[in-house]
Amino acid sequence: MLIPKKVKHRKWMKGRSKGLENRGTELCFGSWGLKSLGTQWVPSRQLEAARRAIIRYLRKGGKMWIRIFPDKPVTKKGAETPMGGGKGGVDHYAFAIKPGRIIFEIEGIKDDMAREALRKAAAKLGVKTSIVQRRES
Repeated sequence: MLIPKKVKHRKWMKGRSKGLENRGTELCFGSWGLKSLGTQWVPSRQLEAARRAIIRYLRKGGKMWIRIFPDKPVTKKGAETPMGGGKGGVDHYAFAIKPGRIIFEIEGIKDDMAREALRKAAAKLGVKTSIVQRRES
Protein backbone atom coordinates (compact mmCIF):
# COMPACT_ATOMS: atom_id res chain seq x y z
CA MET A 1 0.00 0.00 0.00
CA LEU A 2 1.03 3.60 -0.53
CA ILE A 3 2.17 5.39 2.62
CA PRO A 4 4.49 8.38 2.98
CA LYS A 5 8.05 7.75 4.18
CA LYS A 6 8.03 10.86 6.33
CA VAL A 7 5.42 13.48 7.24
CA LYS A 8 5.90 16.95 8.69
CA HIS A 9 3.06 16.51 11.19
CA ARG A 10 2.10 13.08 12.51
CA LYS A 11 -1.60 13.94 12.96
CA TRP A 12 -3.63 16.31 10.79
CA MET A 13 -6.94 18.05 11.33
CA LYS A 14 -9.86 16.83 9.23
CA GLY A 15 -10.27 19.94 7.09
CA ARG A 16 -13.15 20.63 4.73
CA SER A 17 -13.19 19.52 1.12
CA LYS A 18 -15.29 21.84 -1.00
CA GLY A 19 -15.33 23.10 -4.54
CA LEU A 20 -13.90 21.68 -7.75
CA GLU A 21 -10.33 20.54 -8.36
CA ASN A 22 -8.16 22.95 -10.33
CA ARG A 23 -5.01 20.81 -10.59
CA GLY A 24 -4.61 17.37 -12.15
CA THR A 25 -7.79 17.61 -14.21
CA GLU A 26 -6.36 16.80 -17.67
CA LEU A 27 -4.80 13.61 -19.06
CA CYS A 28 -1.03 14.15 -19.18
CA PHE A 29 0.56 10.73 -19.71
CA GLY A 30 -1.88 8.11 -21.00
CA SER A 31 -4.71 8.05 -23.50
CA TRP A 32 -7.35 6.72 -21.05
CA GLY A 33 -8.04 7.93 -17.53
CA LEU A 34 -10.32 7.60 -14.52
CA LYS A 35 -11.71 10.96 -13.34
CA SER A 36 -13.38 11.65 -10.00
CA LEU A 37 -16.93 13.02 -9.97
CA GLY A 38 -17.36 13.36 -6.21
CA THR A 39 -15.71 14.46 -2.98
CA GLN A 40 -14.32 11.69 -0.78
CA TRP A 41 -11.34 10.50 1.21
CA VAL A 42 -9.74 7.72 -0.83
CA PRO A 43 -7.78 5.40 1.50
CA SER A 44 -4.56 3.75 0.36
CA ARG A 45 -6.24 0.32 0.56
CA GLN A 46 -8.77 1.32 -2.11
CA LEU A 47 -6.02 2.71 -4.33
CA GLU A 48 -4.05 -0.53 -4.02
CA ALA A 49 -7.10 -2.66 -4.86
CA ALA A 50 -7.84 -0.50 -7.92
CA ARG A 51 -4.19 -0.63 -9.02
CA ARG A 52 -4.24 -4.45 -8.85
CA ALA A 53 -7.45 -4.56 -10.90
CA ILE A 54 -5.82 -2.45 -13.63
CA ILE A 55 -2.55 -4.42 -13.59
CA ARG A 56 -4.43 -7.61 -14.55
CA TYR A 57 -5.23 -6.00 -17.91
CA LEU A 58 -1.78 -4.48 -18.42
CA ARG A 59 0.15 -7.75 -18.12
CA LYS A 60 0.46 -8.13 -21.91
CA GLY A 61 1.95 -4.68 -22.31
CA GLY A 62 0.92 -1.19 -21.36
CA LYS A 63 1.70 1.44 -18.80
CA MET A 64 -0.18 2.90 -15.84
CA TRP A 65 0.22 6.13 -13.87
CA ILE A 66 -1.26 6.79 -10.42
CA ARG A 67 -1.94 10.53 -10.28
CA ILE A 68 -2.79 10.79 -6.56
CA PHE A 69 -0.87 9.85 -3.41
CA PRO A 70 -2.46 9.22 0.02
CA ASP A 71 -0.55 11.53 2.38
CA LYS A 72 -3.31 12.54 4.83
CA PRO A 73 -3.05 10.61 8.14
CA VAL A 74 -6.42 9.39 9.42
CA THR A 75 -6.54 8.66 13.15
CA LYS A 76 -8.70 6.25 15.10
CA LYS A 77 -9.19 5.69 18.82
CA GLY A 78 -9.21 2.17 20.21
CA ALA A 79 -12.40 0.22 20.84
CA GLU A 80 -14.17 0.99 24.14
CA THR A 81 -11.91 3.96 24.84
CA PRO A 82 -13.58 6.52 27.15
CA MET A 83 -14.10 10.14 26.12
CA GLY A 84 -11.04 12.32 26.50
CA GLY A 85 -7.52 10.98 26.48
CA GLY A 86 -6.53 12.92 23.37
CA LYS A 87 -6.55 12.06 19.70
CA GLY A 88 -6.13 8.45 18.59
CA GLY A 89 -3.15 6.98 16.80
CA VAL A 90 -2.69 7.05 13.02
CA ASP A 91 -4.75 4.22 11.51
CA HIS A 92 -4.23 4.70 7.77
CA TYR A 93 -3.49 7.29 5.09
CA ALA A 94 -5.94 8.79 2.60
CA PHE A 95 -6.17 11.34 -0.22
CA ALA A 96 -8.93 13.98 -0.04
CA ILE A 97 -10.22 13.96 -3.62
CA LYS A 98 -12.39 16.64 -5.24
CA PRO A 99 -14.51 16.43 -8.41
CA GLY A 100 -12.48 16.65 -11.62
CA ARG A 101 -9.26 15.01 -10.42
CA ILE A 102 -7.63 12.32 -12.59
CA ILE A 103 -6.90 9.24 -10.45
CA PHE A 104 -5.37 6.74 -12.90
CA GLU A 105 -4.08 6.95 -16.47
CA ILE A 106 -3.30 4.01 -18.76
CA GLU A 107 -1.68 3.64 -22.17
CA GLY A 108 -0.68 0.88 -24.55
CA ILE A 109 -3.69 -1.48 -24.58
CA LYS A 110 -6.79 -1.76 -26.79
CA ASP A 111 -9.69 0.60 -26.17
CA ASP A 112 -12.16 -2.05 -25.01
CA MET A 113 -9.60 -3.54 -22.60
CA ALA A 114 -8.70 -0.07 -21.28
CA ARG A 115 -12.36 0.72 -20.66
CA GLU A 116 -12.89 -2.61 -18.88
CA ALA A 117 -9.77 -2.18 -16.72
CA LEU A 118 -10.85 1.29 -15.59
CA ARG A 119 -14.41 0.08 -14.96
CA LYS A 120 -13.08 -2.67 -12.65
CA ALA A 121 -10.82 -0.15 -10.88
CA ALA A 122 -13.74 2.26 -10.41
CA ALA A 123 -15.67 -0.48 -8.62
CA LYS A 124 -12.90 -0.68 -6.00
CA LEU A 125 -12.99 3.04 -5.20
CA GLY A 126 -15.47 4.67 -2.85
CA VAL A 127 -15.96 7.73 -5.05
CA LYS A 128 -18.08 8.18 -8.19
CA THR A 129 -15.89 8.27 -11.30
CA SER A 130 -16.05 8.53 -15.07
CA ILE A 131 -13.78 7.11 -17.76
CA VAL A 132 -12.21 9.77 -19.97
CA GLN A 133 -10.30 9.50 -23.24
CA ARG A 134 -7.70 11.86 -24.68
CA ARG A 135 -9.05 14.02 -27.48
CA GLU A 136 -7.10 13.82 -30.70
CA SER A 137 -6.31 17.28 -32.04
